[in-house]
Amino acid sequence: MSNKKLRRVGLSQELCDRLSRHQIVNCQDFLGLSPLELMKVTGLSYGGVQELLYMVSRACAPQMQTAYDIKMRRSAELSPAFLSTTLSALDKALHGGVACGSLTEITGPPGCGKTQFCIMMSVLATLPTNMGGLEGTVVYIDTESAFTAERLVEIAESRFPLYFNTEEKLLLMSSKVHLHRELSCEAVLQRLESLEEEIISKGVKLVIVDSIASVVRKEFDPQLQGNIKERNKFLAKQASLLKYLAEEFSLPVSVPFSFFFHKVMTSQYRIINLEKTSKQVTF
Repeated sequence: MSNKKLRRVGLSQELCDRLSRHQIVNCQDFLGLSPLELMKVTGLSYGGVQELLYMVSRACAPQMQTAYDIKMRRSAELSPAFLSTTLSALDKALHGGVACGSLTEITGPPGCGKTQFCIMMSVLATLPTNMGGLEGTVVYIDTESAFTAERLVEIAESRFPLYFNTEEKLLLMSSKVHLHRELSCEAVLQRLESLEEEIISKGVKLVIVDSIASVVRKEFDPQLQGNIKERNKFLAKQASLLKYLAEEFSLPVSVPFSFFFHKVMTSQYRIINLEKTSKQVTF
């Protein structure tokens, strides 16, 4: 939450503009400065700066909630509880589909169709609600350069030929899928930390990270001393960020993992194993 933009905290537009000229745009930037530095940048008195520090700290600090508050908030939400996969057997096994407000891990051996499944879910999230979709945009974080726009269009035309029967509808659908290619652990974390603003501004309804395992395998050699600790630290941090985004915005978040990697941090995820279904499912 320290990455929350200052303009969402309640500061005046004039003050936000002044701060942005000094590359101070989010709560973390602001709280990392001393009162003296803030006095110089803002032109305010010591007392005025202390009031701002209190306001910004309150805005980005996690608020205490009772279990009853959480239950009532979720009961009042109008967003659907699940995003249907449109695969009846899988929806039945998942009690409705991919759950909104939680993480879903998609596991299976390499080449079983995890990326194809994620691309299909991207199409589904853009569909109107009367067709079982979420009528929103998608953030697709690709760490393996496996996503292709051609495959996105092919799946859309194959699964919903009557709906995607014009070039305009295909263009509209593809414009709602926002692709970010992040090829390192640091880049993935930076993207996740800045995602809150994008979710709000672009009406994002689905987040996909394909895949965490790819960057971890490249950067953390398990044979080197200390790497397992650093790897687990990275996995715990990204899982915490994704869980926060899923719960805060009632989003389904999907994270594909290869089978040999999926035992790490699986307690953070709801798991779909595509190993047994990959030969029967056509995307």
